[in-house]
Amino acid sequence: EVHLVESGGGLVQPGGSLRLSCAASGFTFNDYTMTWVRQAPGKGLEWVSTISWDGESTYYAESMKGRFTISRDNAKNTVYLQMNSLKPEDTAVYYCNARGPKGYWGQGTQVTVSS
Repeated sequence: EVHLVESGGGLVQPGGSLRLSCAASGFTFNDYTMTWVRQAPGKGLEWVSTISWDGESTYYAESMKGRFTISRDNAKNTVYLQMNSLKPEDTAVYYCNARGPKGYWGQGTQVTVSS
């Protein structure tokens, strides 16, 4: 059975940091490009960042460049999103997505940036 389990969300003050994790199981993690997307309250899905299967290539939405860092550990079947200099507009549910032979989604983790 396939699982993508996000963790690491929470409440943080503006300017703070969080590290999200997405642990994968039930499929060959190395075969998949991994992506983080988010959904702010009342809005649609927004692409955040993508990392290639081998971690060699990373991509970011413009508003996240320089603040967010995506990485993966294929030995641990886990993808990470380090988020620094967080802003209130980063408040959203963050989802990880696996793209490859099939597509899989996690259940999401809430990130709230507020003072």
